[in-house]
Amino acid sequence: MTEQDSTRPLRASSSGRVPQWVLDEAEGRVPMGVTGRDWFSDEPLPPPPRRRRRGRTAVALLVLVAVVTGVVLYDRSTVTAPPTVAPEAVTEQPAAPSDFPTAGVGAADEPLGAPPEAPDSDSYAFVTLQADDATPVAYDPCRPVDVVVNLDGAPVGGQALVQDALVRMQDTTGLQFRLEGTTDELPTEARAVFQPDRYGDRWAPVLIGWRTPEQLPALAGDVAGLGGSAWAAPADGTRVYVSGNVTLDGPEFASLVETDRGAEIARSILLHELGHVVGLQHVWDTTQLMYATTRGGLLDFADGDLAGLARLGAGECVPQL
Repeated sequence: MTEQDSTRPLRASSSGRVPQWVLDEAEGRVPMGVTGRDWFSDEPLPPPPRRRRRGRTAVALLVLVAVVTGVVLYDRSTVTAPPTVAPEAVTEQPAAPSDFPTAGVGAADEPLGAPPEAPDSDSYAFVTLQADDATPVAYDPCRPVDVVVNLDGAPVGGQALVQDALVRMQDTTGLQFRLEGTTDELPTEARAVFQPDRYGDRWAPVLIGWRTPEQLPALAGDVAGLGGSAWAAPADGTRVYVSGNVTLDGPEFASLVETDRGAEIARSILLHELGHVVGLQHVWDTTQLMYATTRGGLLDFADGDLAGLARLGAGECVPQL
C-alpha cells in the first residue's frame, strides 16, 4: 500500500465522519495489538494450516455458515424445514414436499462454463466438504447462479458494484452468475431458500443487500459483511449449494465509498463475502483476500483464493435437486 499524500485532505462521509481506520492509515499506524481492521466477520479462524501434500484440501474449523447467515441446510433425502428459532439453536423438523422446488428446474445437460486453470497454491480452505472429507461442496455448474439485489441502504453505485463483483466471480470460477435485478426482499437472519410466491418454482436466488447494525446485530462492531450459502443433498448424498446471501453494513459502505480508494476496498469486501457464498473459508495466509482481516492493501483475489475458486467451479451437476 502506498503512503497517503499528506497534502491531500482526508475525505469524510456526508455526515462529516472520517472512519478511524482512514486516520490510522493516513498516519501509517496500526492500533496496538491490532493486525488489521476486521472488515468481514468476527467468526473464529480455522487453525493454522499444516504442510499438506499437493491436491489435498484444508479442513477448516467447523463454523457452519448457517449460523453466520441465518440460512438452513437442506437434505432432500430426509426433507427438513427452515428453523423457526435463532440459527444457533436450529433443530430439524419434518417438512412437506411443497417446501422444495421441483427437482431439476433450470438445469442444463452439461456445465454452462468451465473454471480457469488454477494457480499452483494451496492457501485456501472450504466451508463444507462432501462425505469424503476432501471434495468441496459447490454450486451446480449446470445451472446459473441467480442473484437479486436489495438497494435499501446501499451506497451510491451499489448496483454497479455488485455487477462488477459478479463478473469477477464468473471469471474466477467458471460458474455463470445471472443478475436478475432488484428485489423487495430484505436480508434477515433466517432467510428461506425456497420462496415460490416471490421467486417461483425454484431455489431462491442469492440475495445481496445492505443493513445497519441496528437492523442486523451480527453487523455490530468491525463486521462490514456476512456471506454464505445453504446446501441440499439428494438421496445419493451429494451436497450442492442451492441459495445464499450477502449482507453488508450500509452506513460503513456509505462512508467507505466517499474516501480515497474506497470503492476499490468496498469491491474487495464484496468479493470476500461472495467467496464465502461459493464455498471458501477464511485462511491464515495474510496474502490472500480470504484472510479474515484487511486494511485495504489487497483489493482482489490472490493465488490461493483463485486456486480454491477454480475447484469450486468444478462441482458436480445434480439435476435431482
